[in-house]
Amino acid sequence: MDKKVSIKVDGKEIAVNEGDNLLRVCLDNGIYIPNLCYMDGMDFPPVSCRLCFVEIEGRSGPVSSCTVKVSDGMVVITDADNVRRLQRRALEFLLSTHRVECAGCPANKNCEIQKLAKFLKVGLKSEDYKKYLKEPDLDETHPELNYYPNRCVLCGRCVFVCGQKNNAVLSFAKRGLETVITFYGQENNLACGACKDCVEVCPVKALTLKETSS
Repeated sequence: MDKKVSIKVDGKEIAVNEGDNLLRVCLDNGIYIPNLCYMDGMDFPPVSCRLCFVEIEGRSGPVSSCTVKVSDGMVVITDADNVRRLQRRALEFLLSTHRVECAGCPANKNCEIQKLAKFLKVGLKSEDYKKYLKEPDLDETHPELNYYPNRCVLCGRCVFVCGQKNNAVLSFAKRGLETVITFYGQENNLACGACKDCVEVCPVKALTLKETSS
């Protein structure tokens, strides 16, 4: 039987199971923490989005909530000024590599980037950061999917869900600002079949089905 413990988040007492993921606990209890790369079932969250920071009493500096397991008496602050500064900086970096064309994007009005920008009060288009976009703007090498590198926020959700399959197709390629999602193994590409999990979990519609892509 799971051991129940009590933690405090932004002054709110919450009864949870000891060892539960802190980010998931907060989200399940109506406390929003900005996040992109975390998914349930991840044993080792990648912490690639650098958004889910919180402060925990007794720990020095902000920590990524997706990597924290709750323990009894834990005191958490999600809206500290230094946390918000880090989150805004991380989002501004993502936006510097993101083609902001909301009106023509299939994710419009159901987009995690729009949600994050509204919550953190960050403009989607700003002259404060230099844009860095990749070429080409569209990768059509997969027989069933289209990939838009300049929509992609490299959260890794698609790579994670694909990696749960017997024939993994998706991976990261290149480094730094040139990093993209890649398809490998033509025989595996053709084996995708009816699985569209990668399309479903993408928060910005960087992956679309060929017959419905735009």
